[in-house]
Order: sequence, then C-alpha cells, then structure tokens
Amino acid sequence: MIDTPKVDWFALGPTLALLGASGVALLASVLVPAWMRKGVAAGLAFLGFALAAILGGAVFAETASPETTIAGSMVQDRLGAFAQVVVGAIGAIVVLVSWAEPRRSHRGEYYALLAAAGAGMVFFVTASNLMTLFLGLEWFSLCLYVLVAYDTHRARSLEAGLKYLIVGGFGSAILLFGSALVYGATGELGFAEIAAAGAGSDPFLVAGLAMVLGGLAFKVSAAPFHMWTPDVYQGSPSSVTSFMSAATKVAAMLVLLRVLTTAFPEEREIWTVAVAVLAAVSLVWGNLAAFAQRDVKRLLAFSSVSHAGFMLVAVAAGTEAGAEALLYYLVPYAAMSVGAFAVVAARERELGRDVSLEDLAGLGWERPLLGLSLWVFMLGFAGFPLTGGMFGKLFVFTAAYEAGDWWLVVLGVLATAVSIAYYLNVVRWLYMRTGADLGVALAGGSPPRDAALEVAVALTVLVTVGSFFAAQPILDAAADAARSLPF
Repeated sequence: MIDTPKVDWFALGPTLALLGASGVALLASVLVPAWMRKGVAAGLAFLGFALAAILGGAVFAETASPETTIAGSMVQDRLGAFAQVVVGAIGAIVVLVSWAEPRRSHRGEYYALLAAAGAGMVFFVTASNLMTLFLGLEWFSLCLYVLVAYDTHRARSLEAGLKYLIVGGFGSAILLFGSALVYGATGELGFAEIAAAGAGSDPFLVAGLAMVLGGLAFKVSAAPFHMWTPDVYQGSPSSVTSFMSAATKVAAMLVLLRVLTTAFPEEREIWTVAVAVLAAVSLVWGNLAAFAQRDVKRLLAFSSVSHAGFMLVAVAAGTEAGAEALLYYLVPYAAMSVGAFAVVAARERELGRDVSLEDLAGLGWERPLLGLSLWVFMLGFAGFPLTGGMFGKLFVFTAAYEAGDWWLVVLGVLATAVSIAYYLNVVRWLYMRTGADLGVALAGGSPPRDAALEVAVALTVLVTVGSFFAAQPILDAAADAARSLPF
C-alpha cells in the first residue's frame, strides 16, 4: 500500500480554476479559427480569474482555522483566501485592460500566460513550507519573464525582459540559498516546524533569514532591491505592468508576512529591525527618485517603491494590527495601481509611443473619464480623503506607533508630504495645458474609445473611493485574515 497525501481539492480550487483557464486558452489559441482566438482566450482568462476570486471567497467563508494539506506543503486559511480574492479581481480587470492592446501575433498565448501567472500567485500565497514557496515563486516568475518581453517588435520590451530575467534569477537564487541555510540549521522545511525547531540564534539560521528576506524584497520592489523596477515597468506592455505592480506585490507581501511571523517568531527582534530599515530606505529613495522622472511609467515605478516602504512599515510592526493594516492597504493600492497604468496604456495607444508627463497635457479635457480617474488615483496614492489611500496610511501609521516605531511614522508622514508634489504635478499636466499647446499629436488621428479599458478604469475608481466609505467591512475581513497568523 502506498501512502498518498490527502489532497484538499476545495483549497486548490482557485489554483485549478486558473490552471484550467490557462490550458484551455492555450489550446484555443491553436485549435480555433484565427479570428476567434483573441476573444476566446480573453474570455477564458477572465472567467478563470473571476472564478478564482469567487472560490477564494468561498474558502475565506468556510475556513474557521488554518489547516495544512497535501503533506503539509500548503495551508488553507483566510490569509491565503484573502490574497486569492484580490489577485483574482486584479487579473480579471487586467484582462479588460489588455483587450485593445495592439499585439501582432500570439494573442491567445498572452492570455494563457496571464492566467498561468495568476495560478502561480494564488498557489504561492498558500505555501506553508520553503519548497512550495520557491516553486510558487518560480511558477509565476517564469510566466512574467515571458510576458514582460512579449512585445518582441519593441527593443525596450526585449531589454526589460532580459533585465527582469537576470535580476529575478539572482533574487530567486538568494532566496533558495537562504532556504538551504535555514534547512541546514533546523532540518525542517515547514514554516511551523522551523519555528518549533528552536534553533535560536544559530548563525546559519540568521544568515538564511536574511537571504530569504532579501529574495522576497526583490519581488516587492523594496529599495535597495528595486533596481529592476523602473526599467522593467517602463519596457513591459502596460497591461503586464499593471498586473505586475499590483498582483505581484499583493502575493509577495503576504508571503513575506507569513514567512516572518510563522517561521521566525523567535527572531522577531532581528527581522523587525531589518524590515524597518528596508521600509525607511524605500520611502526615501522611492519618493526622491520619482521627482526626477518625466516618463509616467517610471514615475509610477518609483511610486511603487515608496508604497512598498509604507507596506513594510506595517510588516515591521510585527503585530496583528500591522497585519490588518497591510491587508487593508493592499486593496486600494491594487486598484489605484492597476487603474493608473490602465490610463497610461490608453494614452500610449492614442500616441503610439511611451507617455511622458507632457503627453498627459489636456487628457483631462479630451478624455474626461480617464483624466478624472487618474486624478483620483494620484490623490489616493498621496493619501487624500475620500480615497482608500488615506485610511491605508492611517492604519499603517497607527500600527507602527503602537509598536513603538514612532520614527517610521515621522518618516512616513514626511514621505507623504514630499510625494504630494509629484502626484499633483501629474494632475497639473492633465488640466493646466492642452495637447494642442504642446503639439501632442495622436497616432492616426483620434482612435476609437476602448470600452473594455474604460470599464476597467471605472471599476478601479469604484474600489479606490469605495474603500474609503466601506473601510470597516474591508478592515473586518483583514482582521479575520490576520488572525490566521501566530501573533
């Protein structure tokens, strides 16, 4: 008799939904007539992401306490389910953003890769040992390496793909080496088992912790591990950038939180200081570098680095309140990030080139929905009232202050004040000048409006503003998810 591990198909539901959508979309890209491939593949990817979010919500509702499954390789809990709902929603919206993106060939394969990357992410957030953590990370990373370089007719896209592959491979190697050191010090792969091993201040364990933290810092774009972010964000197709900026950060941040609190509770004094330093460097460098940017995607890339700093402030608190603040923060941030890059994508398609600040001139008057939406996103990033960004920063600062990290609160407030300058500069270009004044010419005249993209932008605005007025339900869900961790 062969002892086979118990498989919880319900817990695997979100992953299987996206894997199935990816596989069928890949088959459709070969088997169906050429004129149908894009529509069939996009519809399958959208359904896969939507089903993954629905199944993630079902897991959240049905799970009372964390349970490990498949020989302890993954965990079914509300923290992972929360992330699956967010990643599924992000992916569904990105499919809408991608619909009208000019692509010369292999349209069906694009949506198959997007769904496969989502499947890797929803699997990654449920990892409960170092092996599945690494497998999940490589799963979605390999898909993203291809997606970044998908516009093969653009040299900048190929360059971005190569840079992401090299730096991403280096980060994965650091993570794997750190995992080997942790295993050598404890003889365990499971997060809970590593904590129970009681290796204490074993130098190999501490070195492994540092390398695991560094490897995950690459994925969350935390300075000084952010060097790939501006070039890759700028060179990638804008729909891919929107997916990376939101979904990758959601998945990597939650796994970082899970690993530190579950596997290394005895080393809390060490990793809270290390994460606090990463947060401080990200806040300072992300905001200062954003001032020097004229390309909008690079500006948003450095904005992403600074927001990684705010999220790491919540992680550095090392408390349940910090976890709740992080989970809440991710919801409006994901919406604002996807929406902002969607607006940039729309402008790119109109101009036929990369978008600079000057290219935004008059967009608020020419495309009222897109202009108003980008205005809302900039205010949300800056933490203005009537957007979820305000409560996100407030909850993060509260958690940090209660944990005694008052200096991070001061630094975060100063960083927020500094960021207002470049966020409002984007708004200034939207309304204070017109494209005609600067000679901004649309490619081939005024192109038709993209209904799918406008629906996606409207949905992200709804979440950005709705997370302000419905903050309590989101915070309640975040609190339920945070209780899955052993604080």
